[in-house]
Amino acid sequence: MSHPPREILHKARPTIVPVQTPLALIAQRWTPAPGTLRRAALSAVVMTVVIIVTGGAVRLTGSGLGCDTWPKCTDDSLFATPEQGLHGAIEFGNRMLTYVLSAAVGWAIIAARSTKPRRRSLTRLGWAQFWIVASNAVMGGITVWAGLNPWTVAGHFLAANALLTVAVVTWHRAGEGDGAPRPRVPRPVRKLSWAIVITAGLVITLGTAVTGSGKHAGDSSDVPRMPWDWVNAAHVHAISAWVVCALGVAMWLVLRVVDAPDDTRARARDLLIVLLLQGGVGYLQYFTGVPEILVGAHMLGSALMWIAVVRLALSMRERPAATAEIPAQTDPALTRV
Repeated sequence: MSHPPREILHKARPTIVPVQTPLALIAQRWTPAPGTLRRAALSAVVMTVVIIVTGGAVRLTGSGLGCDTWPKCTDDSLFATPEQGLHGAIEFGNRMLTYVLSAAVGWAIIAARSTKPRRRSLTRLGWAQFWIVASNAVMGGITVWAGLNPWTVAGHFLAANALLTVAVVTWHRAGEGDGAPRPRVPRPVRKLSWAIVITAGLVITLGTAVTGSGKHAGDSSDVPRMPWDWVNAAHVHAISAWVVCALGVAMWLVLRVVDAPDDTRARARDLLIVLLLQGGVGYLQYFTGVPEILVGAHMLGSALMWIAVVRLALSMRERPAATAEIPAQTDPALTRV
């Protein structure tokens, strides 16, 4: 019996081609320009600020339970119904903005994954944003199920600020390389920047204690409040804000003494401007009976302050572009015998 040649058998064997993910396929066909990558990362920052402010608008308009369940808006409808009126439309609209935020984060992930050479750390930051968005959406649902429990409302807000942190870091990292970080200012100055980060985070956290015990519960019904007087909470919040202001002034002065880079000094200046405006709005809302429009402006200022704080801390070091080592070339003339 004759057998087919080995060449025919080899050709007849099926070849197994690895299945590529959609992200890998896009990365094969598209390489974003550096400006495109930065804009994609910035879009996630902008949409995070929008979702923070509109989330505050939901509470300030008493629309926190405009959709009385989750993930549907009612037990029988995924969308807001006419019977739910304006409150239902506001709450449902804020939920829909989560999809816009997700699209912005998705664009940042795709742009980071498609960058050449591949930047795995940047892609991981993009995916971290995605998982925070997903988990905070669940937290929002738990908040609705709990009838706007002030502790879950506070957790929902702080998770949004965690997303803002990662989004700002991603935006900053998109504009630098992947080399080892190098300090741009002396070590004590870098420690001062971390002190500002910690105290600013404390200010934001204490702010949730003010809103959790204050006048704007998020719904016209009997919503539980945190078990302390909101005026006392506001005083503690104000004291912590003054500490941040003092540290900000100290940073602004120190950066001039150590002759820090111009962009780092500009970040300190920006932080002082935001702190000045934010403090003015805070005191104005306190002495005018906490009107909704000023509370909303204060929430916007909180997000802008946190962006300024994170950008200042990141400007204390730089990451140059990683350069691949070039193999040594041997001169043929030197090898001749």
